[in-house]
Amino acid sequence: MTAFSDASDAFDPITHVGPMPSPCTGICQMNQKTGLCKGCQRDINEIIDWSVAPEAKKRQIWLAILARRAAQ
Repeated sequence: MTAFSDASDAFDPITHVGPMPSPCTGICQMNQKTGLCKGCQRDINEIIDWSVAPEAKKRQIWLAILARRAAQ
């Protein structure tokens, strides 16, 4: 289970303790209009950088994902 599963509404990257979980949902398909992955809602650079990003950057990516989801 990823943090982006059914329980993702309760996930808070600000208060999360420990390594940031990957937002990947296994639905890896880019939306041509938005440039975001249909599963995790990251852009291609966020996906590429995830494995080497420092925890602070991962937290920023999570906040961007949650903002994108809220805007839908």
